[in-house]
This record gives sequence, structure tokens and C-alpha cells, in this order.
Amino acid sequence: MTEDTIKRRARGLDRAFDILDFLKEQGKPMRPNEIANGIGGPKSTVYELVGSLLERRILESVGKDGHVYLGRQLYFLGQAHLRHFDFTREAQVCLGDIVSQTRETAQMCLLNGRKYTVALMKEGERHFRISSNIGENAPIPWTASGRLLLCHLSDQEIVDLIDADDFVLPDGQLLPIETFLGEIRKAGEEGFFSFNSVADTFTHCFAAPVKDKHGVCIATLCIVAPRADAKKHYADYRRVLIESANGLAARIND
Repeated sequence: MTEDTIKRRARGLDRAFDILDFLKEQGKPMRPNEIANGIGGPKSTVYELVGSLLERRILESVGKDGHVYLGRQLYFLGQAHLRHFDFTREAQVCLGDIVSQTRETAQMCLLNGRKYTVALMKEGERHFRISSNIGENAPIPWTASGRLLLCHLSDQEIVDLIDADDFVLPDGQLLPIETFLGEIRKAGEEGFFSFNSVADTFTHCFAAPVKDKHGVCIATLCIVAPRADAKKHYADYRRVLIESANGLAARIND
């Protein structure tokens, strides 16, 4: 295989992942020409890649108007990943333990490139629902977990990583970079961070780091609770979360 062929196939692979990422972000079936416009790719290339992905059941046709969406083969690939990935299995057990001790919604969160995402979630034992969309990207500065997931980076690396627009909070206020960096360093020292959610007006978010053998935060465990309950049970929720995160880290690093 020539070097040009290798590079051409690599570009095609990148474009195929762009298609999958775009459909995930849009959350709905779309036509190939809409996908091409959305990712800024040549229509002929996108049509060809969509055809290949349909053949492999990575995408599936939806309806009779040429719409496509993420296929069931991705589900089977994800299940194979979960069977192999001990970290995920251990984290699911931890989330169940957190919910049983606090009755609040528990999450495992990760960095996804330049964004934050909820990777796993177990809803709390309440009559009303507090939840997030798993796999949906969010600006890192909007999250409690973001303060912990960036602790291992220098100030300059953090500034370079985050898009300037992501410092604009949902209410339109600008989060000063100096404030954000200070909160990151404080969270790193304390091994914990919590705040009233900036995404809504009634929840409080708790986060504790899960660290690898080198002390780098590779994920966080979180509790999302109504503000009144968070205030009332703050010390208990903090203790449960830190103990759970430390226990998960010990098991995966054993």
C-alpha cells in the first residue's frame, strides 16, 4: 500500500468519525447532504462514506426520505467494550452504592476532548427525576467535575484547551479565567469540589476524583442533589463520594 493510499484512507476514516460524531450531537436522523453541510465535507465523499457505513450497519436508514442515523452495530460494539472494560463495571457498582447511601442521582464523568461528558449515571431514589443525557458534551467550566479533571495541567495548558466561548455561563455571565484556575487549584488540594449548578437553579453538584497510579484524575464520581438536601446532608454526601472515588481508584489500580 502506497503512502498516498494510507493517507487517503486515514482521511476517510477521520471523515467517517466526523459523521458519527455529528449525528450523535444532533440526536436525530438526517440526510447525507445535511450531514455534509454540517461537517463541512464534500457531498460526494459523505455520500460514499454513508453508503459504506450503511453496509456495515454502523448507520441505519430511517424512513423513506433518505435519512440515516446511528446503527445498532454501534450498540453491540459498545456492549463488547463494556464487557472488556473493568473500569466501567467497577464504576457502575460504585454508582449503585452511592445511590443506596444517599438516595441521590450519581454519575461518572470524563473529559471528551475539549469538553465534559457524563459517561455513566444511576438515577436517585426519588419521586422526581434528576438526570443528564449520557454522552452529551458540555463546556468544562460549567461543571464541578471540570475543576478536578484539569488539575494535572498547567495554567497555560488549561487556557489552551478550553474554547473562549465556554467561559460564558448559561446565564450569560463571563467566568473569569483567573477564578476558574483558582478553583481548579483549590479542588486539587482538597480532592473534592462542589457548587450550585450553573445549568439549572435547583441542584447542587458534588464531585470527587478517581485517580490513576500517577495521581492524575481520569474520571470523577458525582452526586447531583436538590440544593436544600445538599445543604442539609453536605458532610455526609461529601464523605460518601470521596470514599467511593478512593475505593474505585484502589480497585482499578490494584
